[in-house]
Amino acid sequence: MNFWTRGFSLGAALLFPLWVWAQGQEALIRKNLSDRIPQLPKIEEISRTPMNGLFEVRLQTNELYYTDAEGNFLITGQLIETRTRRNLTEERENKLNAIDFSTLPLKDAITLVRGQGRRKLAVFEDPNCGFCRRFERDLAKVDDVTVYVFLYPVLGPDSMEKSKAVWCAKDPAAAWVALMTREQAPSAGNCNTAAIERNLEFGRKHKITGTPTLVAVNGQRVPGAINTAQIEKLLADAAR
Repeated sequence: MNFWTRGFSLGAALLFPLWVWAQGQEALIRKNLSDRIPQLPKIEEISRTPMNGLFEVRLQTNELYYTDAEGNFLITGQLIETRTRRNLTEERENKLNAIDFSTLPLKDAITLVRGQGRRKLAVFEDPNCGFCRRFERDLAKVDDVTVYVFLYPVLGPDSMEKSKAVWCAKDPAAAWVALMTREQAPSAGNCNTAAIERNLEFGRKHKITGTPTLVAVNGQRVPGAINTAQIEKLLADAAR
């Protein structure tokens, strides 16, 4: 056995107990939290954080909690690195919730082009969503953007009927803008509306639970209505 082989074997021997210990610790945290808080959604992942003795607990819902090495305490909140002022919780959530823009089924979206449309943004919206209407009014002030609107009727049967009417309109883009900014509902249409069902399926897969939900070209997901200045910042950040 040469020097390098001996070195590798020694390193592996030292690391193996640490790996076993880490696995056992994760199992202990998982068991204690599950036994003590049975209503807690399924734990998907447990990982170390940069803070000594603090572990991240990621649930099936992608919610993040923090705990000690034995799962005796459960903490909710933001983990901030004070030297750099980085919000580690927010960074982690953005990474977990990101949606690869290239995977969006754009053929199932209504396309709105303003100006040259060089910047791109996707948004999932319900026609009965008050926050969506407010967002659309602010979005109307943004120029040089292509917006892909995914009809996402999650607020009830009437939302589905309105979504179908918009999708089947002669000019879906104009019908959508008229509905959301001037409350002019389109006449009921008759066409293939399978795209709306596919949008709902896509949203369920990616845990889109509210409207509006925005997706930037860099994959960042933003839940809720944001104003014109925030839309501009989102587009600028995504371009970088």
